[in-house]
Amino acid sequence: MQLNGILPALVTPFAASGAVDHDTLASILEYQLKAGVSGFVPLGSTGEYYALTNEERRAVLKTVREVVGTQGLLIAGANGSCTREVIEQVRQARDAGYTTVLIAPPYYALPSQEELIGHYEAILAAVPDVDVILYNYPVRTNVEVGYGVLDSFKDNSRVIGVKESSGNLLRAIEIGGKYKDHYQLSCGSDDQALDFFLWGASSWICGPANCFATQVVDFYNKFSTGDLKGAQDVMRSLFPVMASMESGKFIQKVKYGCELAGFKAGNARMPLQPLTDAEKAEFRAVFEASQA
Repeated sequence: MQLNGILPALVTPFAASGAVDHDTLASILEYQLKAGVSGFVPLGSTGEYYALTNEERRAVLKTVREVVGTQGLLIAGANGSCTREVIEQVRQARDAGYTTVLIAPPYYALPSQEELIGHYEAILAAVPDVDVILYNYPVRTNVEVGYGVLDSFKDNSRVIGVKESSGNLLRAIEIGGKYKDHYQLSCGSDDQALDFFLWGASSWICGPANCFATQVVDFYNKFSTGDLKGAQDVMRSLFPVMASMESGKFIQKVKYGCELAGFKAGNARMPLQPLTDAEKAEFRAVFEASQA
């Protein structure tokens, strides 16, 4: 699989009843496809995978696959707190028709780097017909996918990429340089997207694409055709929104952004709480400014 372009890290919309709203999910997918995204990543952190039941996860994977079909790449988030649980999630994704999964280190267990290598080895052995993208997001897992892990899998043809969400640009530079012949680099730090592409990223797994699909695709298209000034201008217009999202309550702001874009994605599930009226007003101001 070639990881190119904009790959929205999909929200999971909820109806007023609290159930997953598959009709709204389908509408968001169709909006993003029309904007020109390259594929989709359901069941990631933006999709609140941790707050879904297994039945809901299967249903989300089914809706995404049915709506998208062959129109884009499909990468399933498959995460959990232990190796056994992650293997179950990977098998579930495979059975739903996904051949590539995005896997972060197990949260709470705090494995060492040697243990993390063993974790990924066990997954690859247990589900041999699925490819893996390593997901480095230490702010959520408190464990980094270190260079020792990257060295261990650099010649494994089934470990195809790295989504880098540490916020440490030096990591992106290192991966885009030293490991460029081994892993495809995907941007996971939204406010650093331009820098990532300058240093070798080929894709952006992008939460803001749920509500800014047209702008982020425009950014990617401009960069890809060599229009660096145009790409910079798009990012400059989006940066206040990106900065607001990265400052806290990311999922709630992405969902509220969907609402402002015309899609009622509902509130995040507890323990996350809705934005206050003041937080909505502040975010709405930067959202509307980005549309000017």
